[in-house]
Amino acid sequence: MTTARAHTNIALIKYWGKRDSQLILPYTSSISMTLDEFYTDTQVVFDAALTADELYLDGTKRDVTKVATVLELVRQQAHESRFARVTSTNHVPETAGLASSASAFAALTMAASAAAGLKLSQTQLSRLARRGSGSASRSIDGGFVIWHRGTDDQSSFAEPIREQPTLPLAMVVVMVSGKKKSQTSRQGMAQTVATSPFYPAFVEQNQAAIEPMLHALATDDLATIGRLTEQSSFQMHAAIMAGNPPFSYFEPETLTAWHMVQTLRDQGIPAYATMDAGPNVKILTTQPHVDTILKALEPEFAGRLTVAHPGPAAQILSEE
Repeated sequence: MTTARAHTNIALIKYWGKRDSQLILPYTSSISMTLDEFYTDTQVVFDAALTADELYLDGTKRDVTKVATVLELVRQQAHESRFARVTSTNHVPETAGLASSASAFAALTMAASAAAGLKLSQTQLSRLARRGSGSASRSIDGGFVIWHRGTDDQSSFAEPIREQPTLPLAMVVVMVSGKKKSQTSRQGMAQTVATSPFYPAFVEQNQAAIEPMLHALATDDLATIGRLTEQSSFQMHAAIMAGNPPFSYFEPETLTAWHMVQTLRDQGIPAYATMDAGPNVKILTTQPHVDTILKALEPEFAGRLTVAHPGPAAQILSEE
């Protein structure tokens, strides 16, 4: 019986779209920041008494289909025949664009592999987590992480970027809505790739932003980090909205928050907005400006603001 914890991550340079849906190989590389405030704890036990895998999430029995892929891969590698009971607690809203699947599958991967007796490297864990959820490959590591798109299963993995920024970066999370999304990320990705005329341009621009972002993070160039972060996010959402049929993850308050970020920046406050597949807005800034941003947003979003900082790598909490 092993319990692991993994934190969510927010992509600064986005991942959106699979060129191989079975191996979950992305069209572009991506760069993310692991967040300290949002995480998942997962316990895995392989039990000979079980006749099938079981999943309990936040105290409720759930469909095991999504986690079965990772469990089966673990069994194959460990030559394990027993089924597993997975008990997971999410400290992040599900399906609202706050990367709950990233922390969930990273925690599952670490707990299941350890429970099965595997001794995997960070790279091996990242590749395995990727098979459950693409963004989970980045939640194996802490801080700022790059997911290399690669060309096959072996070459597509995430690792910490070589030169981590020394800027006191922070992220203000604006919880616009915790409701279930109208389309899951997987559904949205597939539709965008298949139908959006803007998608090829997104892929080209997103991949082209990788090296400039790595350089900006290494040199603490906040203006470039922020500009590239916003650019990747809005290009992704432009591609989504141009799909057929068109749809958007935005809600009215999403745009309200974004406009408030623009106003703050016009006033000289370094604040940059990014949104994943959901309505919630994440504002990248540095710690000295957090209180100013909170004060500006509090009248509109009272009780719905959380401050996050670069978070730790996934870790084993206990083994029995």
